[in-house]
Amino acid sequence: MIWNEEYETMPREALRAIQLKRLRATVERVAVTVPYYRDRMAEAGVRPEDIRSLDDLTLLPFLTKEDLRANYPFGLFTVPLEQVVRLHASSGTTGKPTVVGYTRRDIGTWAEVMARTLSAAGVHAGDVVHNAYGYGLFTGGLGFHYGAENLGATVIPISGGNSKRQIMLMQDFGSTVLCSTPSYALNLAEIMTEMGVAPSTLFLRVGIFGAEPWSQGMREEIERKLGLTAIDIYGLSEIIGPGVAVECAEAKCGLHIFEDHFLPEIIDPATGQILPPGSAGELVFTTLTKEAFPVIRYRTKDLTRLHYEPCPCGRTLVRMDKVTGRTDDMLIIRGVNVFPSQVEHVLMSIEEVEPHYQIIVDREGALDTMEVQVEVGEAIFSDEIKGLERLTKRIEGEIKDLLGITCRVKLVEPKSIARSEGKAKRVIDRRTI
Repeated sequence: MIWNEEYETMPREALRAIQLKRLRATVERVAVTVPYYRDRMAEAGVRPEDIRSLDDLTLLPFLTKEDLRANYPFGLFTVPLEQVVRLHASSGTTGKPTVVGYTRRDIGTWAEVMARTLSAAGVHAGDVVHNAYGYGLFTGGLGFHYGAENLGATVIPISGGNSKRQIMLMQDFGSTVLCSTPSYALNLAEIMTEMGVAPSTLFLRVGIFGAEPWSQGMREEIERKLGLTAIDIYGLSEIIGPGVAVECAEAKCGLHIFEDHFLPEIIDPATGQILPPGSAGELVFTTLTKEAFPVIRYRTKDLTRLHYEPCPCGRTLVRMDKVTGRTDDMLIIRGVNVFPSQVEHVLMSIEEVEPHYQIIVDREGALDTMEVQVEVGEAIFSDEIKGLERLTKRIEGEIKDLLGITCRVKLVEPKSIARSEGKAKRVIDRRTI
């Protein structure tokens, strides 16, 4: 289903004309209202009137998370605080939090792109949306909330935690849509099994999952255990929150980016050079309609590809691949680039393995080591030693085949790896570099 046919199926030439008009207005506004942008543009020798085509976007300097922190909390806002009706912020676990603000019109834009997101996933008016994303400073919960209300669905603002109660409410309220991180969805499935609740006794039809990397194998695991169709979404608070891109339920062949609001680029993360369509690289966004907190060429550090071929669903919007990793959580182990999603891809292809794992990176002398702790089912764990050894060797071999490095695999008993109510912590890096 398409929520806004005018913009989601617009001919690309017309879309580019709208993008250019909105880009020029945004650049002019930030140059006038934000000293940081004015100074950076002066350093780069570019003026707002130099932006005559979309290709001229490359004249503008990049924006990074470090730039956001340097202007903490409100230094990049283009409107006075009295026009900001909402503030959200990151957790700030690796430094100062990044703070984002919304005008009343920004909230309306967010509700619009989230209604498109939910509609693309197959949600419609009359659905009961069980929203287990976190509410509060995190953008996930309220982003889904306003989008679902805009769509005409009924929202259960349950947030994360208290999982047994969540399952009881899903039964009693007839939830048809589950929104959460994929790892929390698996956690709910596990607790359902413990409670003796069969997925077939629920009404769940669609699950919309994001906020952390997840593989095709995990998708199949979630769909099997919860009896629903799992849809991938993409978003980040610096751009608007959830609602930047979504898979369509019809084709599931990449995530459509709502380009009339967010202009994407793919760059070489090392050189910053623009890469052609279909190339793997770092995703960069410029917002085209944000009022309070527009961003120009924000480097997301997420690695993906863009595809401009038509989609069978009828949308003309560009599609991005599922994010394969990040430039900053990429592990370099003995000179090899390793992404947790690659390890997960191996694990999810092995039937005896549960979808709960942790990667522990350490340094012994001058040598980096990687251990993958992975849960196995009760029957496998109590199997004879030779069977466990065989499974361990198999996983180690498949990881080596894919990544080209040797790692240790440790099979652990069921439920021994900490469960998450939000984003799962997949990597523990103990190295002191």
